[in-house]
Amino acid sequence: MSEIHQIKKDIVKACKWLKEKELVIGTWGNVSVRYKQKIILTPSRVNYDIMTPNDIVIINLKGAKIEGHNIPTSERDIHRLIYLNREDVGAVVHSHSTFATALSCAGKTIPVLIEEMSQLLGGEVPCTSKYVPAGHHMELAEETIKSIKNKNAILLRNHGVVCCGKNLEEALLACLVVEKAAKIYINLYGMSELKTIPDNLVKEERNRYIFKYGKEEQ
Repeated sequence: MSEIHQIKKDIVKACKWLKEKELVIGTWGNVSVRYKQKIILTPSRVNYDIMTPNDIVIINLKGAKIEGHNIPTSERDIHRLIYLNREDVGAVVHSHSTFATALSCAGKTIPVLIEEMSQLLGGEVPCTSKYVPAGHHMELAEETIKSIKNKNAILLRNHGVVCCGKNLEEALLACLVVEKAAKIYINLYGMSELKTIPDNLVKEERNRYIFKYGKEEQ
């Protein structure tokens, strides 16, 4: 089995997992993996229940399709611009999870409430400043890049969530962390004072996660 075919299988598996975890419904949401100078990603309007590796599409970093019989996801530019601006990112997942999307409808940034956020996401989860209507794909991608910066997750105003990671496993885990953080924040919302993780400790925990976690620590 070729490396590309395995990635396609992994993407299909990821889509089914997202649906199982109720992070997407219908055909909303999309998944991609960077492969050298190519982007392997989900097609537009193919139901996850019947999706196969043969449905997955490959585009180049300019957005042109180079392989596949389907149309690539209409939100391909979000994935493309993240890869062009973030060399550390190897996979991108766009979900529509309920609690995180609810916060996006309020235009809220999720503060750093739990250590998973500082370690995996790099801190708070920002929200794009404005709603971009359906069909304005490049504008949505540009808004995403403007707000995500070096974070591994962002809320798209009145739309959903984009998570990324060094690989597909990490990007999917980020989706769960964002939804967990969103649930916590909503449950705490309205309390007079929230105890967030200080910026210096966010940086320390992120550095530990990247360079030391899983290794023998001194």
